[in-house]
Amino acid sequence: MSSLPKISVIGAGNVGSSAAYRALELNLADVVLLDIVDGLPQGKALDMTQMMSVTGSSSRIIGTTDYSDTKDSDIVIVTSGLARKPGMSRDDLINTNTKIIKDVTEKVVQHSPNSIIIVVTNPLDAMTYVSYKVSGFPKERVIGMAGVLDAARFKAFLSLELNVAVSKIDTVVLGGHGDDMVPLKNYTSVSGVPIAQMIQDSRLDEIIQRTRDGGAEIVKLLKTGSAFYAPGVSAIEMAESILKNQNKILPCCTLAQGQYGISEQFLGLPVILSSEGVKKVIEIKLTSEEQKELVVSASHVKELCNFIDESGLI
Repeated sequence: MSSLPKISVIGAGNVGSSAAYRALELNLADVVLLDIVDGLPQGKALDMTQMMSVTGSSSRIIGTTDYSDTKDSDIVIVTSGLARKPGMSRDDLINTNTKIIKDVTEKVVQHSPNSIIIVVTNPLDAMTYVSYKVSGFPKERVIGMAGVLDAARFKAFLSLELNVAVSKIDTVVLGGHGDDMVPLKNYTSVSGVPIAQMIQDSRLDEIIQRTRDGGAEIVKLLKTGSAFYAPGVSAIEMAESILKNQNKILPCCTLAQGQYGISEQFLGLPVILSSEGVKKVIEIKLTSEEQKELVVSASHVKELCNFIDESGLI
């Protein structure tokens, strides 16, 4: 390994591999790709090593099944867990993935006690809660990747609708990852022009619903898997802001402590991501309807977390 920061990606499936690839592409960090299936992370790491002979990246990657190789990671991205299948809700995943996240988090704490954890495993908000509880880390250092992905989907659909550059679209998506996400119309614009002036309200509502169904739409099309390119890249967007201390404002799953009238609850909120992790939760003014939707979203996440607590899974 080089003098670059160290990112460990737990889970060498499609999402984990996409995250590793993106980190190498940006020359952001050296990468450890870990999986329980021997040969899978090693093979993918070797393939990416050969790829870098073409791209010219100076990062290094190794594949492993041994958590000792992840020692002293700066960031650990957790993608391991059961992926959704057609007809399966995120909530259906909770029993199996809670056990997996508990085991992974315990090993992360053992080998990288000063790391920042980025959780990608679904159901996202609940699994971030599990990792936080099990790790004992400060709330700033356990973060869920959801809002970056949800906002990316919303921007992609708006770009397709308007035939404009996606880089010129700004938006904020709050709430739980899934059906309860809350895209904010008033904070959505194209080159500063409010989206309401460019798309009729009824059509915008249709696009918002497609955003909420964004993951399920891909699951339905793939039939044997779920999204992985956009989730992997979204996790690295967060990692980059942390490792480079960029102080980007990104929607992330974090522990609310009174913000937006929500306490002790993990939920997607706009945060400043710095070298310390979540530097600050940004409070923006919501309409009464948006506030209501956010509270409903939080209550659904709370139900999952209560189920986990009551089940004795952690």
